[in-house]
Amino acid sequence: MRHNRGEQMSEDDESQQSPPLDLEFVSNKARNFSATGSGSGHPEFQSPYPDQVLENVLENVLHFLTSRRDRNAASLVCKSWYRVEALTRSELFIGNCYAVAPGRATVRFTRVKALHLKGKPRFADFNLMPPYWGAHFNPWVLAMARAYPWLEKVYLKRMSVTDDDLATLAESFSGFKELVLVCCDGFGTSGLAIFVSKCRQLRVLDLIESEVTDDETDWISCFPEGESHLESLIFDCVECPINFEALERLVARSPSLKKLRLNRYASIGQLYRLMSKAPQLTHLGTGSFSPSEGAGQGDQEPDYVSAFAACRSLVCLSGFREIIPDYLSAIYPVCANLTSLNFSYANITAEQLKPIISNCHKLQVFWVLDSICDEGLQAVAASCKELRELRVFPIDAREDSDGPVSEVGLQAISEGCRKLQSILYFCQRMTNAAVIAMSKNCPDLLVFRLCIMGRLRPDVVTGEPMDDGFGAIVMNCKKLTRLAVSGLLTDKAFNYIGKYGKLIRTLSVAFAGDSDMAPKYVLEGCPQLQKLEIRDSPFGDAALRSGLHHYYNMRFLWMSSCRLTRQGCQEIAHAMPRLVVEVIRSADKEEMEMDDFVETLYMYRSLEGPRIDAPKCVTIL
Repeated sequence: MRHNRGEQMSEDDESQQSPPLDLEFVSNKARNFSATGSGSGHPEFQSPYPDQVLENVLENVLHFLTSRRDRNAASLVCKSWYRVEALTRSELFIGNCYAVAPGRATVRFTRVKALHLKGKPRFADFNLMPPYWGAHFNPWVLAMARAYPWLEKVYLKRMSVTDDDLATLAESFSGFKELVLVCCDGFGTSGLAIFVSKCRQLRVLDLIESEVTDDETDWISCFPEGESHLESLIFDCVECPINFEALERLVARSPSLKKLRLNRYASIGQLYRLMSKAPQLTHLGTGSFSPSEGAGQGDQEPDYVSAFAACRSLVCLSGFREIIPDYLSAIYPVCANLTSLNFSYANITAEQLKPIISNCHKLQVFWVLDSICDEGLQAVAASCKELRELRVFPIDAREDSDGPVSEVGLQAISEGCRKLQSILYFCQRMTNAAVIAMSKNCPDLLVFRLCIMGRLRPDVVTGEPMDDGFGAIVMNCKKLTRLAVSGLLTDKAFNYIGKYGKLIRTLSVAFAGDSDMAPKYVLEGCPQLQKLEIRDSPFGDAALRSGLHHYYNMRFLWMSSCRLTRQGCQEIAHAMPRLVVEVIRSADKEEMEMDDFVETLYMYRSLEGPRIDAPKCVTIL
């Protein structure tokens, strides 16, 4: 479902019974001879069914096929391959929880040990969706409890998960090992307490950017006593204090723990104590990176430098949520080995960054606030020649703020970090020349997301639209799969994208374009397009109709604050019955009239048709 038509579950609802689950080669001597011997005195052998031999061989081969895209392609070869591929798939990825019903998935795939499930679209992160839109995990966990008692791993993104769902997970799967919740909500610390108390084989509990309700429950102390199997514990998004003594005991009895990310309630003194208990850590989230409020001024400070020096395996650092820059020198001993550094919560200056970044020669992933200014990015460019991913976030996201990073920092990065593959860059000003330079200096870019925060801002030097800059990106970066555009853009930019962006899978557009021709260029020219996100742009019904040939190949289309009418959306719904067309309005607005403009359109392919859990603010056409 993630990549192209072959990536979704096949729409052929196979009614023929699948072969037995335990297909194996069995000796002919054991199963294929008759009671009467031949004239030579030897048993008379009968050849097995040709299709059964083929499926036995194919099953053994497909066990080595791990790519989802390759597996989906294999499943489309013929019915036999379709059956065997389903039997050998142990990891199930579903990019939209409403694209297929849990029952259909569990009937087809019977040996699943790991589920990756995604819910709401990305704009939910920016409060552009009603809070109770849907994406409930409950029907999935109930279906899995019946079908997959051996389930070991669940990865959820933007799903609504309740405390009862967590309890069902813990009680239904005795060998459950890994739970990752990214941007999820609906659960609290009491649900976590039940979950961790019953999962005795738990290796991974990663809570990443999720909303966790504080039920005043001490969930950390609920981990079972005795040696723990934990390998990863991430809870930096949990906005409530934790029982530190219980956490310290848990870390001490977790000899396999490699990843630990603390929340902002963990002080640097507590971090020191945890590091002394777990010198084997490879990934560390530092928590606040400042002293606790109760620390006395006369107290002897621990030797933080020695603590970091003892963690010789550290390759990834994050956290620094309430940082006091004076403590940054503590991480100097590990800088030379770091491959990932996340300063996206650390309000530091270029001068504070330079002593650190100058030693990060192995760094491949760097996230940072724009407080480091262009000067800090120039320091990154000078030292980090192995950099593959850079994200620069705004410390002040208002449109009229004075952005401290600009085209100067972007050009420096492109000249110094030639191996760059992914960039997210927030700024207030940009030039075509800097973007063109990046397209030439970093031709291996897979992801280019440039967010010029002020609306409709042109090239700050020439006053021209940013068309040529983005045109150069799609022309020169032949591997590009994800693109986000911003600034003053005309239809010319979208013509470039349609003409040269043949591998683009995700396109995000805001405040851009002149007419309905812009989306038409993209929808007709980008055959691999899976996700199209458009907001606040002058595109109407004609633009929507231009994608009729391609919507079944896409995962979704999102359009908000454009110029769509309900009638235009209704036409799409009638023309494409396997497409779910949701019209979403703000929860506080009255029911829309037939001729009103549509506030938000969310369209996605589905094998099941309209969902039954849509709230009142969602109308499914």
